[in-house]
Amino acid sequence: MDRLALILVIIGALNWGLIGLFNVDLVASIFGGQASMLSRIIYTLVGIAGLWTATLLFRERVPARNH
Repeated sequence: MDRLALILVIIGALNWGLIGLFNVDLVASIFGGQASMLSRIIYTLVGIAGLWTATLLFRERVPARNH
């Protein structure tokens, strides 16, 4: 779950970078505009992923196990 959340956060960060640099919302361009249901789902998933990855800051590190 952590990796999926990180992937979604990276997608969101890249999208915001494109918006900031080039005024291009790639998610909206691909999925039919900012108001389309699919774009809103992607934006929502990215937001949830951001909340999930914020919890990584407060988790205790567990040493890796050797198998």
